[in-house]
Amino acid sequence: MKRALTMAASLLALAAAPAAAQDIAITDVTVVTGDGSEPIENGSVVVRGGKVVYAGHAENMPAVPAGISVDGGGRWVTPGLFATMTNLGLWDVGAVRESNDIRAGGSPFSAALDVAPVVNPASQHILIHRAAGITRAAVAGAASGSIFAGQGAIIDLGSDAQAVTRPRAFQVVELGEGGARLAGGSRASAQALFRNALLEAGEFERNGTITSPGGGRGITRQGDDIGIDSRMARTARDRASDVLLTRFDAAALVPVARGEQPLYVMVERAADIRSALALKQEFPRLDMVLVGASEGWLVASEIAAAGVPVIADGLDDLPQGFDQLASTQSNIGRMVKAGVKVAINAAAMENPRNLNQYAGNLVALTRIPGADGLSWGQAFAAISSVPAAISGMGGKAGVLAPGAMGDLVIWDGDPLEVGSMPVKVFIDGVEQPLDNHQSRLKERYRDLDESDLPKAYDW
Repeated sequence: MKRALTMAASLLALAAAPAAAQDIAITDVTVVTGDGSEPIENGSVVVRGGKVVYAGHAENMPAVPAGISVDGGGRWVTPGLFATMTNLGLWDVGAVRESNDIRAGGSPFSAALDVAPVVNPASQHILIHRAAGITRAAVAGAASGSIFAGQGAIIDLGSDAQAVTRPRAFQVVELGEGGARLAGGSRASAQALFRNALLEAGEFERNGTITSPGGGRGITRQGDDIGIDSRMARTARDRASDVLLTRFDAAALVPVARGEQPLYVMVERAADIRSALALKQEFPRLDMVLVGASEGWLVASEIAAAGVPVIADGLDDLPQGFDQLASTQSNIGRMVKAGVKVAINAAAMENPRNLNQYAGNLVALTRIPGADGLSWGQAFAAISSVPAAISGMGGKAGVLAPGAMGDLVIWDGDPLEVGSMPVKVFIDGVEQPLDNHQSRLKERYRDLDESDLPKAYDW
């Protein structure tokens, strides 16, 4: 019995171990590098040791490695898609509370919430989106009990047990209409709560402690000043008993206030975007990213001047609330034209696997008089290299360039056309399985012979 258990444990360990990276040469394909340039016909891609070593015209291709050689047969090869602002791995069935870790409205914590430990790499949602060509994603919870949703993570969608590649990669705060609702019904309250939170984080950083309403003391930590007005800081210290954050939430916001952790600000209305940008003047070290920004085109020049990237909804053409009255499908095109770095927001669609369809819509807009869309290369970059760069993985993910991760997808056609599907997916140079619950159901019910027993009785 003991020997059997030992053997079973060894088999489980082998199953959990990540596969070794493969040397791959793919020829006779249309190559998309993901950097915003246009597709390269009659191209090739070479991957060695899990890293890209070449992607470009076939005549310049280096010596083919001794590993796997693939004749693409005229198909397309792209970097893996990078889905930003998703909840992949955080839920199984949305309506079943026990399987849903997206919201924590009853938690005593807010900014300290960290999704990294609860991401489930075996989630069917991860498997389904891997089969759709998504190889990396930014994962975050949703704000529910506070304007702060907590700390998001960067994951890969590989078939091993280690999904999280970068924990605590960013912090999420809800301002605008959503923040007003969470803060007591007013945007003024949301703004006050946000400023107060950064002041408390600053006090925690400088003094190594804050006093909670119950008298608890924080963990001692030394550090530099974070650029908060000294008079306001003194006031915060004098009134330490008034703190609204737990010491864990305050500690979680210290890297945000210091500019060491990006702050994703969820905001839609042009006026609210201006208010968010003004926060950078008050707290100059904030590394800010705007999320949503349905009216961003109205203040595109101001966003560009501030150097703040945007994760924008790709298909807001009608207002869903009073903070989106100026919604237009030309929003992303106009912001890009103004010099803003823009990625497509995966949270704004029913499934992140629709990212390439939304990018294709932006290409189609270029053919509509009066509309502003994106070129093919720009549109693909908005779901590959741009979200990767915003997530701190510029040059490493979302591109086929020397030294980049060996994340690539072979498609049966133009990936921005609705009918195109991946035929092979590689993550870090390892070919991935594409089967999942949906694909198995499809195969199971292909046989429509009504004389069979119902599938539930078929062993």
